[in-house]
Amino acid sequence: MINLTANRQLNHSTKKLYLPATMGQYYIIDFDSTFTQVEALDELARISLKDHPGREEVYQQIEHLTNLAMEGKLSFADSLEGRIKLLKANRNHLDLLVKHLRKKVSPSFSRNNKFFKNHQDEVLIVSGGFKEFITPVVSEYHIKKENIYANDFEFDAEGNIVGYDRKNPLSQEGGKVKLLKELNLPGDIFGIGDGYSDFQLKESGLIKTFFAFTENIERKSVVEKADHVTPSLDEFLYINRLPRAISYPKNRIKCLVVGNVEEEALSQMRKEGYNIRHQEEILDEYLQQAGVLFCDENHQPTPEQLQNAGRLKVIGCFGKINNRKVLDAACENGIIIFDDPKHNPRSADFIPKRVIAFMNEGKTHISCNFPDLQPPRINNAHRLIHIHKNIPGILAKINEVFARHNINIVGEFLVTNPQIGYVITDVDAGYDEQVLSELKSIEHTIKFRLLY
Repeated sequence: MINLTANRQLNHSTKKLYLPATMGQYYIIDFDSTFTQVEALDELARISLKDHPGREEVYQQIEHLTNLAMEGKLSFADSLEGRIKLLKANRNHLDLLVKHLRKKVSPSFSRNNKFFKNHQDEVLIVSGGFKEFITPVVSEYHIKKENIYANDFEFDAEGNIVGYDRKNPLSQEGGKVKLLKELNLPGDIFGIGDGYSDFQLKESGLIKTFFAFTENIERKSVVEKADHVTPSLDEFLYINRLPRAISYPKNRIKCLVVGNVEEEALSQMRKEGYNIRHQEEILDEYLQQAGVLFCDENHQPTPEQLQNAGRLKVIGCFGKINNRKVLDAACENGIIIFDDPKHNPRSADFIPKRVIAFMNEGKTHISCNFPDLQPPRINNAHRLIHIHKNIPGILAKINEVFARHNINIVGEFLVTNPQIGYVITDVDAGYDEQVLSELKSIEHTIKFRLLY
């Protein structure tokens, strides 16, 4: 992969960048509502106009101009000019904005720092926003300053924002297209963004694939034209087989909800990215598609249904599981259950936290049918879960697989109950799919899962 910094040569007469024809792969990423959860200029307005008597009306005007541009109903140049006139902001406001934006990085971007670290030369931030607030935020994610393309504010002597550099192509309509033509990047280019200006890159033929990013906002006019819709960066990395924090995107895991489950609990699952599906009763066709089941005391699966729920990993019951056969059937099929026999008023918080801790870390604490295990997270390691019938010798067979492939174990935890053995193994090396296949095929294996 070429290093953009080392290979850029600027022709000052044409203001065009030339790079060698070495083929590479590049990732063009938007900032507002993509890298961050919010539109930065809208947030800057809320900071700068905090004491303005007509602030709510001005907020609405700025947000309206933002949405018109993002949906392709107003030129970006007209939208930008209109918003800057309404801001009334200065350098002190920008400092406050940066602190705010650092807390608003999209969760899937925040947890995938490894991707940015490994692809520093290939990731470019291309935004109609401004370097003054973009650079300090994205630089914390290993993104090189020379790979950040955005607008520049103009200030007066007192530090007030009075305008912006109109010669910058990103301040103009079709600015991202103009910029990429100047960069002339050699190789396949993938675009990730939420707005119309991001889609224009695909429309222009300059990028190979456009991913509509919908973790924060879903714009119908953009989604309809995208090559792929990616509800999170995890999904993008998964599709393209790139390094990622979690092995399987949460948006691909269906969370079936049946019965009286509080919205607070579902909000936590949505925040994690799960695909929420409501049904009036537990039917086989829906349960067989679900990775997570949320139910109440009056809506519980039968033991027979659990025998055929091959994808189901965890049940969160808002009430007590009142059938011992359900507990046993779940355990025999590698399905963990968290219930609330005391009807805790905080179950809307308690149950999803337990479910999320299991799905993300493998923790089984306070499960009503699995042995208790709370392993610490080990950084820079891969975590694998193996659930098997409680028969002697399984752990030895697991370790034989790792030894045969020269994989070093940095942490291993085994707990059992009369029905199952539950093993978490942390390894510090890469591995091929053959290793996973061998672990799955060990005799008496019930379920095997790669966490991260």
